[in-house]
Amino acid sequence: MTPKPTGPLDGGWGWVVVAAGFAVNGLSYGVLRSLGLAFPDFAEYFDRNAQETAWVSALALAVQQAASPVGSALSTRWGARPVVMVGGVLTSLGFVFSAFAHSLLHLYLGLGVLAGSGWALVFAPALGTVSRYFSRRRVLAVGLALTGNGASSLLLAPALQLLLDNFGWRGALLLLGAVTLHLTPCGALLRPLALPGDPLAPPRSPLAALGLGLFRRRAFLVLTLGTALVGVGYFIPYVHLAPHALDRGLGGYGAALVVAAAAMGDIGARLLCGWLADQGWVPLPRLLTIFGALTGLGLLAVGLVPVVGNEDGWGGPLLAAAGAYGLSAGSYAPLVFCVLPELVGIGNVVQATGLVMLLLSLGGLLGPPLSGFLRDETGDFTASFLTCGSFVLSGSFIYLGLPKSLPSCRPASRPGTPPPEMGELLPVPQVALLSPGHPHSTLDTTC
Repeated sequence: MTPKPTGPLDGGWGWVVVAAGFAVNGLSYGVLRSLGLAFPDFAEYFDRNAQETAWVSALALAVQQAASPVGSALSTRWGARPVVMVGGVLTSLGFVFSAFAHSLLHLYLGLGVLAGSGWALVFAPALGTVSRYFSRRRVLAVGLALTGNGASSLLLAPALQLLLDNFGWRGALLLLGAVTLHLTPCGALLRPLALPGDPLAPPRSPLAALGLGLFRRRAFLVLTLGTALVGVGYFIPYVHLAPHALDRGLGGYGAALVVAAAAMGDIGARLLCGWLADQGWVPLPRLLTIFGALTGLGLLAVGLVPVVGNEDGWGGPLLAAAGAYGLSAGSYAPLVFCVLPELVGIGNVVQATGLVMLLLSLGGLLGPPLSGFLRDETGDFTASFLTCGSFVLSGSFIYLGLPKSLPSCRPASRPGTPPPEMGELLPVPQVALLSPGHPHSTLDTTC
Protein backbone atom coordinates (compact mmCIF):
# COMPACT_ATOMS: atom_id res chain seq x y z
CA MET A 1 0.00 0.00 0.00
CA THR A 2 1.43 3.38 -1.02
CA PRO A 3 1.15 5.88 1.86
CA LYS A 4 -0.26 9.32 1.22
CA PRO A 5 1.66 12.36 2.52
CA THR A 6 -0.05 13.74 5.63
CA GLY A 7 0.67 14.65 9.23
CA PRO A 8 0.19 12.74 12.49
CA LEU A 9 -3.50 11.83 12.72
CA ASP A 10 -3.87 11.89 16.54
CA GLY A 11 -6.85 9.58 16.21
CA GLY A 12 -8.82 7.67 13.59
CA TRP A 13 -6.93 4.62 12.35
CA GLY A 14 -4.20 5.56 14.80
CA TRP A 15 -6.23 3.95 17.60
CA VAL A 16 -6.33 0.70 15.61
CA VAL A 17 -2.54 0.93 15.36
CA VAL A 18 -2.43 1.47 19.14
CA ALA A 19 -4.51 -1.69 19.63
CA ALA A 20 -2.11 -3.61 17.38
CA GLY A 21 0.85 -2.23 19.36
CA PHE A 22 -0.92 -3.27 22.59
CA ALA A 23 -1.19 -6.86 21.34
CA VAL A 24 2.38 -6.89 20.00
CA ASN A 25 3.75 -5.73 23.35
CA GLY A 26 1.67 -8.25 25.26
CA LEU A 27 2.71 -11.14 23.03
CA SER A 28 6.39 -10.23 23.31
CA TYR A 29 7.42 -8.75 26.66
CA GLY A 30 4.29 -9.95 28.44
CA VAL A 31 4.98 -13.55 27.45
CA LEU A 32 8.66 -13.18 28.31
CA ARG A 33 7.86 -11.73 31.75
CA SER A 34 5.59 -14.66 32.63
CA LEU A 35 7.96 -17.30 31.26
CA GLY A 36 9.98 -17.25 34.49
CA LEU A 37 7.27 -19.41 36.08
CA ALA A 38 8.47 -22.33 33.92
CA PHE A 39 12.14 -21.99 34.92
CA PRO A 40 11.91 -24.27 37.98
CA ASP A 41 10.45 -26.96 35.71
CA PHE A 42 13.28 -26.46 33.20
CA ALA A 43 15.88 -26.68 35.96
CA GLU A 44 14.35 -29.84 37.41
CA TYR A 45 13.85 -31.63 34.09
CA PHE A 46 17.31 -30.87 32.67
CA ASP A 47 19.06 -30.99 36.09
CA ARG A 48 20.54 -27.48 35.74
CA ASN A 49 20.95 -24.54 38.13
CA ALA A 50 19.27 -21.12 38.12
CA GLN A 51 22.13 -19.42 36.27
CA GLU A 52 21.98 -21.85 33.33
CA THR A 53 18.20 -21.70 32.96
CA ALA A 54 18.32 -17.88 33.16
CA TRP A 55 20.23 -17.88 29.88
CA VAL A 56 16.99 -18.86 28.11
CA SER A 57 15.40 -15.48 28.83
CA ALA A 58 18.73 -13.68 28.62
CA LEU A 59 19.30 -14.93 25.07
CA ALA A 60 15.73 -14.14 24.07
CA LEU A 61 16.09 -10.58 25.41
CA ALA A 62 19.53 -10.12 23.90
CA VAL A 63 18.57 -11.41 20.44
CA GLN A 64 15.30 -9.48 20.45
CA GLN A 65 16.98 -6.22 21.33
CA ALA A 66 20.30 -6.66 19.53
CA ALA A 67 18.50 -7.49 16.28
CA SER A 68 15.94 -4.69 16.69
CA PRO A 69 17.96 -2.35 14.40
CA VAL A 70 17.59 -5.04 11.72
CA GLY A 71 13.82 -4.96 12.19
CA SER A 72 13.91 -1.16 12.01
CA ALA A 73 16.05 -1.21 8.86
CA LEU A 74 13.76 -3.72 7.15
CA SER A 75 10.76 -1.64 8.21
CA THR A 76 12.37 1.50 6.77
CA ARG A 77 12.93 -0.28 3.47
CA TRP A 78 9.80 -2.46 3.15
CA GLY A 79 7.35 -1.03 5.67
CA ALA A 80 6.31 -2.21 9.12
CA ARG A 81 3.40 -4.41 7.97
CA PRO A 82 5.26 -7.31 6.24
CA VAL A 83 8.14 -7.22 8.74
CA VAL A 84 5.86 -7.65 11.77
CA MET A 85 3.88 -10.42 10.07
CA VAL A 86 7.04 -12.43 9.35
CA GLY A 87 8.23 -11.84 12.92
CA GLY A 88 5.01 -13.35 14.28
CA VAL A 89 5.57 -16.55 12.32
CA LEU A 90 9.18 -16.86 13.56
CA THR A 91 8.14 -16.32 17.20
CA SER A 92 5.48 -19.02 17.01
CA LEU A 93 7.91 -21.49 15.42
CA GLY A 94 10.39 -20.83 18.23
CA PHE A 95 7.88 -21.90 20.89
CA VAL A 96 6.75 -24.96 18.94
CA PHE A 97 10.38 -26.05 18.43
CA SER A 98 11.13 -25.58 22.14
CA ALA A 99 8.18 -27.77 23.15
CA PHE A 100 10.10 -30.77 21.75
CA ALA A 101 13.43 -29.87 23.41
CA HIS A 102 15.61 -32.67 24.74
CA SER A 103 18.33 -30.45 26.20
CA LEU A 104 18.75 -26.93 27.49
CA LEU A 105 20.59 -26.11 24.25
CA HIS A 106 17.36 -26.70 22.34
CA LEU A 107 15.64 -24.12 24.56
CA TYR A 108 18.50 -21.70 23.91
CA LEU A 109 17.99 -22.12 20.16
CA GLY A 110 14.19 -22.20 20.17
CA LEU A 111 13.20 -19.59 22.74
CA GLY A 112 16.44 -17.63 22.75
CA VAL A 113 17.41 -17.41 19.08
CA LEU A 114 14.34 -18.23 16.97
CA ALA A 115 11.61 -16.63 19.13
CA GLY A 116 13.98 -13.78 20.00
CA SER A 117 14.56 -13.09 16.29
CA GLY A 118 10.81 -12.99 15.71
CA TRP A 119 10.32 -10.54 18.56
CA ALA A 120 13.11 -8.38 17.10
CA LEU A 121 11.07 -7.95 13.92
CA VAL A 122 7.84 -6.94 15.65
CA PHE A 123 8.53 -4.57 18.56
CA ALA A 124 10.46 -1.62 17.10
CA PRO A 125 8.40 -1.34 13.85
CA ALA A 126 5.10 -1.55 15.75
CA LEU A 127 6.07 0.97 18.41
CA GLY A 128 7.63 3.31 15.86
CA THR A 129 4.41 3.22 13.83
CA VAL A 130 2.39 4.20 16.92
CA SER A 131 4.69 7.22 17.45
CA ARG A 132 4.24 8.27 13.82
CA TYR A 133 0.44 8.28 14.08
CA PHE A 134 0.36 10.69 17.05
CA SER A 135 1.82 14.05 18.03
CA ARG A 136 -0.27 15.86 20.65
CA ARG A 137 -1.23 12.62 22.43
CA ARG A 138 1.89 10.63 21.58
CA VAL A 139 2.94 9.65 25.13
CA LEU A 140 -0.59 8.53 25.99
CA ALA A 141 -0.82 6.49 22.77
CA VAL A 142 2.55 4.82 23.34
CA GLY A 143 1.66 4.26 26.99
CA LEU A 144 -1.57 2.54 25.94
CA ALA A 145 0.33 0.32 23.52
CA LEU A 146 2.89 -0.57 26.19
CA THR A 147 0.19 -1.55 28.69
CA GLY A 148 -0.03 -4.76 26.68
CA ASN A 149 3.01 -5.86 28.66
CA GLY A 150 1.29 -5.53 32.02
CA ALA A 151 -2.11 -6.75 30.85
CA SER A 152 -0.58 -9.84 29.29
CA SER A 153 1.43 -10.54 32.45
CA LEU A 154 -1.70 -10.10 34.55
CA LEU A 155 -3.54 -12.74 32.51
CA LEU A 156 -0.69 -15.02 31.51
CA ALA A 157 0.99 -15.40 34.92
CA PRO A 158 -1.88 -17.38 36.53
CA ALA A 159 -2.83 -18.96 33.17
CA LEU A 160 0.70 -20.23 32.56
CA GLN A 161 0.88 -21.64 36.08
CA LEU A 162 -2.40 -23.47 35.40
CA LEU A 163 -1.04 -24.83 32.11
CA LEU A 164 2.16 -25.97 33.78
CA ASP A 165 0.18 -27.80 36.48
CA ASN A 166 -2.11 -29.55 33.98
CA PHE A 167 -0.07 -30.03 30.79
CA GLY A 168 3.56 -29.71 31.88
CA TRP A 169 6.08 -27.34 30.36
CA ARG A 170 5.94 -28.99 26.91
CA GLY A 171 2.21 -28.53 26.55
CA ALA A 172 2.45 -24.98 27.88
CA LEU A 173 5.07 -24.04 25.27
CA LEU A 174 2.95 -25.54 22.47
CA LEU A 175 -0.04 -23.44 23.52
CA LEU A 176 2.13 -20.33 23.79
CA GLY A 177 3.26 -21.00 20.22
CA ALA A 178 -0.38 -20.85 19.11
CA VAL A 179 -0.96 -17.66 21.10
CA THR A 180 2.10 -15.83 19.75
CA LEU A 181 1.06 -16.59 16.16
CA HIS A 182 -1.51 -13.80 16.65
CA LEU A 183 1.36 -11.35 16.10
CA THR A 184 0.86 -11.90 12.36
CA PRO A 185 -2.66 -10.36 12.08
CA CYS A 186 -1.48 -7.54 14.35
CA GLY A 187 1.14 -6.67 11.74
CA ALA A 188 -1.53 -6.56 9.03
CA LEU A 189 -3.18 -3.64 10.86
CA LEU A 190 -0.10 -1.38 10.62
CA ARG A 191 -1.19 0.79 7.71
CA PRO A 192 1.74 2.88 6.35
CA LEU A 193 1.71 6.65 6.91
CA ALA A 194 3.87 9.27 5.18
CA LEU A 195 4.92 12.34 7.22
CA PRO A 196 6.56 15.64 6.23
CA GLY A 197 9.80 14.78 8.04
CA ASP A 198 10.32 11.50 6.16
CA PRO A 199 13.25 11.07 3.74
CA LEU A 200 12.30 11.33 0.07
CA ALA A 201 13.69 7.88 -0.73
CA PRO A 202 14.51 4.79 1.39
CA PRO A 203 18.18 4.55 2.43
CA ARG A 204 20.23 2.50 -0.02
CA SER A 205 23.18 1.41 2.11
CA PRO A 206 22.74 -0.99 5.08
CA LEU A 207 24.52 1.40 7.46
CA ALA A 208 22.20 4.25 6.51
CA ALA A 209 19.18 1.98 6.97
CA LEU A 210 20.36 1.07 10.47
CA GLY A 211 20.61 4.77 11.41
CA LEU A 212 24.09 4.56 12.93
CA GLY A 213 24.65 8.23 12.14
CA LEU A 214 22.32 9.10 15.02
CA PHE A 215 25.14 8.31 17.46
CA ARG A 216 26.84 11.51 16.32
CA ARG A 217 24.14 13.42 18.19
CA ARG A 218 25.23 14.01 21.77
CA ALA A 219 21.73 13.84 23.29
CA PHE A 220 21.00 10.52 21.62
CA LEU A 221 24.35 9.13 22.76
CA VAL A 222 23.60 10.12 26.37
CA LEU A 223 20.17 8.49 26.15
CA THR A 224 21.50 5.19 24.81
CA LEU A 225 24.34 5.01 27.35
CA GLY A 226 21.98 5.57 30.28
CA THR A 227 19.44 3.13 28.84
CA ALA A 228 22.10 0.41 28.49
CA LEU A 229 22.83 0.64 32.23
CA VAL A 230 19.13 0.71 33.10
CA GLY A 231 18.63 -2.42 30.99
CA VAL A 232 20.94 -4.44 33.27
CA GLY A 233 18.41 -4.26 36.09
CA TYR A 234 15.14 -3.42 34.36
CA PHE A 235 14.49 -6.93 33.07
CA ILE A 236 15.45 -8.84 36.21
CA PRO A 237 11.83 -9.00 37.49
CA TYR A 238 10.77 -10.38 34.10
CA VAL A 239 12.93 -13.42 34.80
CA HIS A 240 13.41 -13.73 38.55
CA LEU A 241 10.50 -12.02 40.30
CA ALA A 242 8.50 -15.27 40.43
CA PRO A 243 11.50 -17.40 41.58
CA HIS A 244 12.32 -14.68 44.14
CA ALA A 245 8.78 -14.96 45.51
CA LEU A 246 9.19 -18.74 45.73
CA ASP A 247 12.48 -18.29 47.60
CA ARG A 248 10.72 -15.95 50.02
CA GLY A 249 8.36 -18.77 51.01
CA LEU A 250 5.33 -18.21 48.77
CA GLY A 251 3.66 -21.05 46.85
CA GLY A 252 3.26 -21.22 43.08
CA TYR A 253 0.03 -19.24 42.97
CA GLY A 254 1.35 -16.77 45.54
CA ALA A 255 4.31 -16.12 43.25
CA ALA A 256 1.92 -15.65 40.33
CA LEU A 257 0.01 -13.11 42.44
CA VAL A 258 3.23 -11.15 43.02
CA VAL A 259 3.85 -11.04 39.26
CA ALA A 260 0.23 -9.94 38.76
CA ALA A 261 0.68 -7.13 41.35
CA ALA A 262 3.67 -5.79 39.43
CA ALA A 263 1.65 -6.04 36.21
CA MET A 264 -1.30 -4.09 37.68
CA GLY A 265 1.00 -1.30 38.83
CA ASP A 266 2.65 -1.33 35.41
CA ILE A 267 -0.67 -0.94 33.58
CA GLY A 268 -1.96 1.93 35.69
CA ALA A 269 1.33 3.82 35.63
CA ARG A 270 1.69 3.72 31.84
CA LEU A 271 -1.73 5.30 31.38
CA LEU A 272 -1.30 7.88 34.13
CA CYS A 273 2.23 8.80 33.04
CA GLY A 274 1.07 9.09 29.41
CA TRP A 275 -1.62 11.59 30.37
CA LEU A 276 0.75 13.52 32.65
CA ALA A 277 3.53 13.77 30.08
CA ASP A 278 1.16 14.95 27.35
CA GLN A 279 0.12 17.94 29.48
CA GLY A 280 3.57 19.47 28.92
CA TRP A 281 3.97 20.52 32.56
CA VAL A 282 7.34 18.77 32.95
CA PRO A 283 9.85 18.13 30.12
CA LEU A 284 10.03 14.50 29.04
CA PRO A 285 13.79 14.09 29.78
CA ARG A 286 13.18 15.23 33.36
CA LEU A 287 10.32 12.78 33.81
CA LEU A 288 12.50 10.04 32.34
CA THR A 289 15.23 10.74 34.90
CA ILE A 290 12.80 10.81 37.82
CA PHE A 291 10.97 7.60 37.00
CA GLY A 292 14.20 5.82 36.09
CA ALA A 293 15.53 6.56 39.58
CA LEU A 294 12.26 5.41 41.17
CA THR A 295 12.52 2.14 39.22
CA GLY A 296 15.96 1.53 40.71
CA LEU A 297 14.64 2.22 44.21
CA GLY A 298 11.75 -0.19 43.55
CA LEU A 299 14.20 -2.97 42.69
CA LEU A 300 16.07 -2.31 45.93
CA ALA A 301 12.81 -2.58 47.87
CA VAL A 302 11.93 -5.91 46.21
CA GLY A 303 15.34 -7.31 47.17
CA LEU A 304 15.03 -6.29 50.83
CA VAL A 305 11.62 -7.87 51.48
CA PRO A 306 11.75 -10.33 54.43
CA VAL A 307 10.96 -14.04 54.21
CA VAL A 308 7.30 -15.09 54.38
CA GLY A 309 6.36 -17.45 57.21
CA ASN A 310 4.61 -20.18 55.16
CA GLU A 311 3.43 -20.99 51.66
CA ASP A 312 -0.19 -20.15 52.51
CA GLY A 313 0.68 -16.52 53.27
CA TRP A 314 -0.01 -13.76 50.76
CA GLY A 315 3.36 -12.05 51.21
CA GLY A 316 2.01 -8.56 51.81
CA PRO A 317 5.39 -6.74 51.89
CA LEU A 318 6.54 -8.41 48.66
CA LEU A 319 3.20 -7.61 47.01
CA ALA A 320 3.59 -3.96 48.00
CA ALA A 321 7.20 -3.79 46.80
CA ALA A 322 6.31 -5.48 43.50
CA GLY A 323 3.42 -3.06 43.01
CA ALA A 324 5.71 -0.08 43.69
CA TYR A 325 8.24 -1.42 41.20
CA GLY A 326 5.46 -1.89 38.63
CA LEU A 327 4.29 1.71 39.09
CA SER A 328 7.76 3.18 38.56
CA ALA A 329 8.82 0.81 35.76
CA GLY A 330 5.50 1.34 33.98
CA SER A 331 6.00 5.11 34.07
CA TYR A 332 9.56 4.80 32.75
CA ALA A 333 8.76 2.58 29.75
CA PRO A 334 6.76 4.98 27.50
CA LEU A 335 9.05 7.90 28.27
CA VAL A 336 12.24 6.25 27.00
CA PHE A 337 10.62 5.85 23.57
CA CYS A 338 8.54 9.04 23.45
CA VAL A 339 11.57 11.25 24.11
CA LEU A 340 13.13 10.02 20.83
CA PRO A 341 11.17 12.31 18.46
CA GLU A 342 12.34 15.28 20.52
CA LEU A 343 15.97 14.19 20.19
CA VAL A 344 16.23 12.84 16.62
CA GLY A 345 13.07 13.99 14.80
CA ILE A 346 9.97 12.01 13.80
CA GLY A 347 11.55 10.86 10.52
CA ASN A 348 14.23 8.91 12.42
CA VAL A 349 12.08 7.54 15.23
CA VAL A 350 11.82 3.95 13.94
CA GLN A 351 15.59 3.67 13.47
CA ALA A 352 16.22 5.31 16.85
CA THR A 353 13.83 2.85 18.52
CA GLY A 354 15.79 -0.06 17.08
CA LEU A 355 19.10 1.37 18.26
CA VAL A 356 17.77 1.96 21.76
CA MET A 357 16.65 -1.66 21.84
CA LEU A 358 20.15 -2.68 20.71
CA LEU A 359 21.72 -0.89 23.68
CA LEU A 360 19.11 -2.39 25.99
CA SER A 361 20.25 -5.81 24.76
CA LEU A 362 23.64 -5.32 26.39
CA GLY A 363 21.94 -4.98 29.75
CA GLY A 364 19.41 -7.71 28.93
CA LEU A 365 22.25 -10.12 28.17
CA LEU A 366 24.18 -9.31 31.36
CA GLY A 367 21.39 -8.86 33.90
CA PRO A 368 19.60 -12.25 34.17
CA PRO A 369 22.77 -14.41 34.21
CA LEU A 370 24.35 -12.05 36.75
CA SER A 371 21.22 -12.33 38.87
CA GLY A 372 21.26 -16.14 38.58
CA PHE A 373 24.96 -16.26 39.45
CA LEU A 374 24.45 -14.15 42.57
CA ARG A 375 21.52 -16.35 43.58
CA ASP A 376 23.64 -19.50 43.23
CA GLU A 377 26.44 -17.93 45.27
CA THR A 378 24.33 -16.41 48.04
CA GLY A 379 21.35 -18.78 48.20
CA ASP A 380 18.66 -16.16 47.42
CA PHE A 381 17.92 -13.22 45.10
CA THR A 382 18.58 -10.41 47.60
CA ALA A 383 22.02 -9.54 46.22
CA SER A 384 20.67 -9.90 42.68
CA PHE A 385 17.98 -7.24 43.10
CA LEU A 386 20.25 -4.91 45.06
CA THR A 387 23.01 -5.08 42.44
CA CYS A 388 20.69 -4.63 39.48
CA GLY A 389 18.82 -1.79 41.21
CA SER A 390 22.17 -0.01 41.52
CA PHE A 391 22.68 -0.33 37.75
CA VAL A 392 19.28 1.30 37.14
CA LEU A 393 20.14 4.19 39.47
CA SER A 394 23.46 4.67 37.64
CA GLY A 395 21.71 4.87 34.28
CA SER A 396 19.22 7.39 35.64
CA PHE A 397 22.13 9.55 36.82
CA ILE A 398 23.51 9.59 33.25
CA TYR A 399 20.12 10.85 32.01
CA LEU A 400 20.95 14.11 33.77
CA GLY A 401 23.10 14.89 30.71
CA LEU A 402 20.01 15.14 28.49
CA PRO A 403 18.73 18.60 27.52
CA LYS A 404 16.01 19.82 29.91
CA SER A 405 16.55 16.96 32.36
CA LEU A 406 17.47 19.60 34.95
CA PRO A 407 15.61 22.88 35.63
CA SER A 408 16.23 25.32 32.79
CA CYS A 409 17.95 28.70 33.10
CA ARG A 410 14.70 30.33 31.98
CA PRO A 411 11.10 29.11 31.70
CA ALA A 412 9.94 27.31 28.58
CA SER A 413 8.12 29.50 26.08
CA ARG A 414 5.26 27.08 25.40
CA PRO A 415 4.57 24.80 28.40
CA GLY A 416 1.46 23.25 26.88
CA THR A 417 2.63 22.51 23.34
CA PRO A 418 2.63 18.99 21.92
CA PRO A 419 5.87 17.03 21.60
CA PRO A 420 8.16 18.45 18.88
CA GLU A 421 8.61 16.63 15.59
CA MET A 422 12.03 17.75 14.35
CA GLY A 423 14.34 17.13 17.29
CA GLU A 424 14.12 20.55 18.98
CA LEU A 425 15.80 19.35 22.18
CA LEU A 426 19.09 19.11 20.33
CA PRO A 427 21.38 22.01 21.33
CA VAL A 428 20.69 24.38 18.43
CA PRO A 429 19.74 28.06 18.76
CA GLN A 430 16.49 28.07 16.79
CA VAL A 431 14.33 25.52 15.00
CA ALA A 432 10.97 25.67 13.32
CA LEU A 433 8.23 23.77 15.15
CA LEU A 434 5.24 22.67 13.13
CA SER A 435 2.27 22.81 15.49
CA PRO A 436 -0.44 20.24 14.72
CA GLY A 437 -3.65 21.95 13.63
CA HIS A 438 -1.96 25.27 12.77
CA PRO A 439 -0.78 26.21 9.26
CA HIS A 440 2.16 28.32 10.45
CA SER A 441 5.22 27.24 12.40
CA THR A 442 6.69 28.99 15.43
CA LEU A 443 10.28 29.33 16.63
CA ASP A 444 11.55 27.48 19.69
CA THR A 445 14.24 29.57 21.39
CA THR A 446 14.29 28.03 24.86
CA CYS A 447 17.61 26.85 26.29
